[in-house]
Amino acid sequence: MAGPLAGYKVLDMSRVLAGPWAGQMLADLGAGVIKIERPEVGDDTRHWGPPYLKDRAGNNTEDAAYFFCTNRGKQSVTVDITQPEGQEIIRQLALQADVLIENYKVDGLKKYGLDYASMAEINPGLVYCSITGFGQTGPYAERPGYDFLIQGMGGLMSITGDPDHENGGPVKVGVAVTDLFTGLYAANAIQGALLERHRSGLGQYIDLALLDVQAAVLANQASNYLTGGTVPGRLGNAHPNIVPYQAFATADGHLILAVGNDSQFRRLCSVLDMPDWADNSDYATNSARVSNRQSLCTEISLRLAQRGSEQWLQLLEQHQVPCGPINTIDQVFQNPQILARKMLVTMEDKRAGEVQLVGNPINYSRTAIEYAVPPPSLGDDTASVLGEYLEYTELQIETLRNKSVI
Repeated sequence: MAGPLAGYKVLDMSRVLAGPWAGQMLADLGAGVIKIERPEVGDDTRHWGPPYLKDRAGNNTEDAAYFFCTNRGKQSVTVDITQPEGQEIIRQLALQADVLIENYKVDGLKKYGLDYASMAEINPGLVYCSITGFGQTGPYAERPGYDFLIQGMGGLMSITGDPDHENGGPVKVGVAVTDLFTGLYAANAIQGALLERHRSGLGQYIDLALLDVQAAVLANQASNYLTGGTVPGRLGNAHPNIVPYQAFATADGHLILAVGNDSQFRRLCSVLDMPDWADNSDYATNSARVSNRQSLCTEISLRLAQRGSEQWLQLLEQHQVPCGPINTIDQVFQNPQILARKMLVTMEDKRAGEVQLVGNPINYSRTAIEYAVPPPSLGDDTASVLGEYLEYTELQIETLRNKSVI
């Protein structure tokens, strides 16, 4: 069965991660997504290797692995938007589109006549989503924004890493979470605008900023400050509001305890053979455990160090104490739960034979997500899209190629 967004057309003019992540989400949900790329160059992430996709002979292709994480389900069309003929191609495609996604600098597309105001004149129903580092307004609007910078400016790095008294320092998250969150917010915002269009008949402009998103996803840490007045700091793997909720060393590695309530803590006390802790006024409630975090976690560490991780995990699971291992990436994709949930997807690829990708975690009961189109080679679909969507002749297409428009 077709996906929930089947029939919708998306023009993805974004590059790198946040915008393409939104475009891939819409493609996974069934929308037809055309990715606009620079002729001969393409999306920046095609070159962000190694590693690169290998062909059937084991040789590197021109596309880096990074590109493959966020561009499945799309058609690649190369267009030089600095040339008038390229601008006309974009306008004609936008005329048929429901959605346009772009992440150029503020007013970056205005000089080409491809900004929202220009597009809305020819297609009032267009939902136009702009993603920038700092938004279209405010004193920082003109600045370029990158995930790493925003993790720092948006407070995330101030609460990530070991505390200063443990020789720690601010640390960025291991993946570009601000970009990814922004892509998810963009996909939500776009779908909301499409739903509203059913009532009004009109599209609208969406202004999304990485910094805004990073502030929004500070979540409980922001509330701790705004409500409690205390500036949160770095706690390593510990949780600011729950104890014990962190990683601990064992005799042969590490494990995670995620004790979220007092009954779970009582069961942990039983596993550790320390039943008295459960009735100790210093530890009996979560608020008491937060106040006495250091002494409790020191005691837990001493006991966990006496056995190996696997032995502890079995005991903890038997007593229904939330816990888990710290897996490496290869272990993640060998995990039986990940495999059972079909989070490892294999797709046919004309260059490599097949390529493995991470699946979409959404599981619909009727309109299951289908993985039919692998991330495209640069310009794979230029001729077919221009011919099918815009009815360009072969001669017109060849002329545009000779002029380096496509």
